[in-house]
Amino acid sequence: MLQEQLNIWSKQFPGWLWNTGLIAAAVLLGFIVKLIITALLHYYKNTKDYSLFKTILMHLSVPLNAFVPLLTLNTLLPFLMYEGGYIVYFKKLLEILLIISFANVLISTVRIFEDHFYHIYDLNKADNLKERKVQTQLRFVRKVIIVFIILITVAVILLSFDNVRKIGAGLLTGVGIGGIIIGFAAQKSLSNLLAGFQIAFTQPIRIDDVLVVEGEWGKVEDITLTYVVLNIWDQRRLILPITYFIEKPFQNWTRTTSQLLGTIFLYVDYTCPVAAIREELNRLLPATDLWDKRLGIVQVTDSKEQTMELRVLVSAADSSKAFDLRCYIRENLIKFLQENYAGSLPKIRMEGLPQYPATHMPA
Repeated sequence: MLQEQLNIWSKQFPGWLWNTGLIAAAVLLGFIVKLIITALLHYYKNTKDYSLFKTILMHLSVPLNAFVPLLTLNTLLPFLMYEGGYIVYFKKLLEILLIISFANVLISTVRIFEDHFYHIYDLNKADNLKERKVQTQLRFVRKVIIVFIILITVAVILLSFDNVRKIGAGLLTGVGIGGIIIGFAAQKSLSNLLAGFQIAFTQPIRIDDVLVVEGEWGKVEDITLTYVVLNIWDQRRLILPITYFIEKPFQNWTRTTSQLLGTIFLYVDYTCPVAAIREELNRLLPATDLWDKRLGIVQVTDSKEQTMELRVLVSAADSSKAFDLRCYIRENLIKFLQENYAGSLPKIRMEGLPQYPATHMPA
């Protein structure tokens, strides 16, 4: 019924005017969709809690602004009045734009699922080992899926042209994929890709892991298909190729748990009362939230010519708290020695020269 009515209306207007009207109607529909999405986003903008509906609006708002009018216009193509050869080029352009727009919608959909899983496996908790595992895999899988979407989109566009159809078909066949892999291997990209898969699923490192690499201490901020970003404690960024973590040794302080032991060394005189140091440590630890109540001991671990070495072992829930706890204990134990046993601080002893009577002074 609608099709017949449109055919009747199309005969009452000039071809160019009818075509312009259909295109304007498609654009107007896209504008209406944009207004609706913008109004909904404005309603949710002050909402801090996670919402799947809000996430869908945030990620699909921009892609749908283009996809909806293009899809509408593609639906109305049979009703266009074909005058002149320009309509052929217009249809081809519309087809390409629709393919690209649909690929953009797919990529945004992937990001919606990623945000949903990020909400389920939130890193903001004390023991987040499982969450870090899942998020590491998600980030890598998301990047791989997006690469494949882009690859397939390019192939489909090429298939739409008769003169380059063989190139497009090659991208979608085993021969084409094999050629791409060989090209990657020639550029050492294949090794990076395989290393990325290995890291994503064997997980020697994960997002938010605490590492010591090349003498630098920091947290894993991002893992891409080719490199890893380490956020150094002083806010510098250390960028390393992803193959580094397969080929070279490094320290991972949060491999199985975030709990750590902190070590404080004190060098004191032999007259220092070790029992008093232990009592002071037992008083300091319960007074701070940095201590997780697992371990707190003082041991004499070495005796040197002029000093003895005291090692204080304390435990904390994660590396950041362990560092702050070490500083807190070190500062307060030194203060305790200064105020109560100043003579126990390290000193150098010198024997005085023998005293001779004035008449027996050596010449």
